[in-house]
Amino acid sequence: MLSIITIDMASASSDDGVLLEWYRNRIAEPTTDDEVYGYWLFVFGVLIGLFGVLLAGATAAETSSTFQRQAGIALGGLGLLFILIGPIVRLPLERRATVVSYAGAAISILAIVWLVVTFEGGRAQRPMIFATYGIGMAIIALGAILVPMLSPNDEGPASSDESTADADAAIAEAQAEAETARDESEQLRSEAEDLSDEVETLSADLDDLHDSKATFELYEDKGGKFRWRLRHRNSNIIADSAQGYTRRTNAQNGIESVRRNALGGALLELETELEESTDEAEEGVVAYPPGESKATFEVYEDNAGEYRWRLKHTNGNIIADCGGGYTERREAEAGVERVRERVGPAQYLRADPTAYEVYQDSADEWRWRLIHKNGRILADGGEGYDSRSGARDAVDRVRTALESGDDYEFEVFEDAGGKYRWRLEAGNGEIVADSGQGFSEERGARGSIERVENHSADAAVLDIGLAAFEVFEDAGGKYRWRLRHRNGNILADSGQGYSSRTKAFDGVDSVKRNAPNAEQTDA
Repeated sequence: MLSIITIDMASASSDDGVLLEWYRNRIAEPTTDDEVYGYWLFVFGVLIGLFGVLLAGATAAETSSTFQRQAGIALGGLGLLFILIGPIVRLPLERRATVVSYAGAAISILAIVWLVVTFEGGRAQRPMIFATYGIGMAIIALGAILVPMLSPNDEGPASSDESTADADAAIAEAQAEAETARDESEQLRSEAEDLSDEVETLSADLDDLHDSKATFELYEDKGGKFRWRLRHRNSNIIADSAQGYTRRTNAQNGIESVRRNALGGALLELETELEESTDEAEEGVVAYPPGESKATFEVYEDNAGEYRWRLKHTNGNIIADCGGGYTERREAEAGVERVRERVGPAQYLRADPTAYEVYQDSADEWRWRLIHKNGRILADGGEGYDSRSGARDAVDRVRTALESGDDYEFEVFEDAGGKYRWRLEAGNGEIVADSGQGFSEERGARGSIERVENHSADAAVLDIGLAAFEVFEDAGGKYRWRLRHRNGNILADSGQGYSSRTKAFDGVDSVKRNAPNAEQTDA
């Protein structure tokens, strides 16, 4: 079983002193302890100095309050002393300067003690006392200013001959390194020229993969078995599973196996032919030919001055819209073109009831997230990967962690915004998954953990191509669809809710048939 522990953020660094902890939390991370102590000496000096001035001023007219005047003057002198010595403690001065400053502070403190002892009856000595106090303060300032300026550098400058020899050696070494770098550069240039043709070929292959003209279809046959087929956009069946699966997840795993292995698969010619499947296949969604679409794109300006588009059927129904507005008409028209290009081959994201999505974000990094069929994100990886396989491997690690529980722990914590979150941490400290969102109460985060544990094992892995359709249930209990780019942007949505999930998928099919070749008009 995976254990759940709660992190108490307030108990961090409990071994540090109160003053150090306060400084770290309220001001900045200190580089030295003297930086903190100097700051608090300055603050203490300001406080007792102000208190001393107020105490002496409040009793100036009362000749009988000699003790209060005495205490006020003494506290004012100490406050000024701490105000001056605090910044000196913070500065990274050498030991001699600090010792001189401390000696001046000792002289000033001695003058304050002298004043307190002789306050009554020692009026004639006060000029000498004030002079002594001033001398101490002057020594503090001189120790901080003059001593560093007058102190010689312990390491004298190198002789001219040594400098010249070092410079010659450095030049010779640099020349040798430059010659080596030139040779290596020539070798790399030669290798790059040899590989240029191969790189161009691979690049063309990758472009073809990203712009696939076929779509995997997952369906249930008449015998209750789950099957898949790969259908070209011209409606031809390119490949199928040739067998039925007892679970939808197993059929989806079969699709993923084909995706991973087909590209590098070897060609093996057999002398006998395999029998073709006799199961009747469902009809796929085929776009209407040019000129026969039963819908039209309308670009119009709304009441807020933003440009939008909608796909209107000949029966007057709005079967799709852009969802958001554009500042310029050309941006709305560009949105129409993106939908025309991507709506046909876009896959269906069917979460039953959950699924892992592997997608590419706007920074071209591959990521994963665990989604529910209602559109909510239950978990995500929290980091990007350089390749699709890296994100899929991360999904496998999360599944293994949730199934075995070895060396993995769920942690529930409160973030800086007061929201409760969870993360799944491996024994080496690596965060392999997190909640992706905050919860107002701790029980909400723990409930999210239970949902992830219950649904992760049976969740299929869905790879998003350039774009994909997802059907979800909104807050009002209606089913809606949206066409989402792999970077997360919404290209189109249904604009209305449907009473059932089946009707929402029918709406998707209507858009896939009508949008690719629909004409565009201005409303």
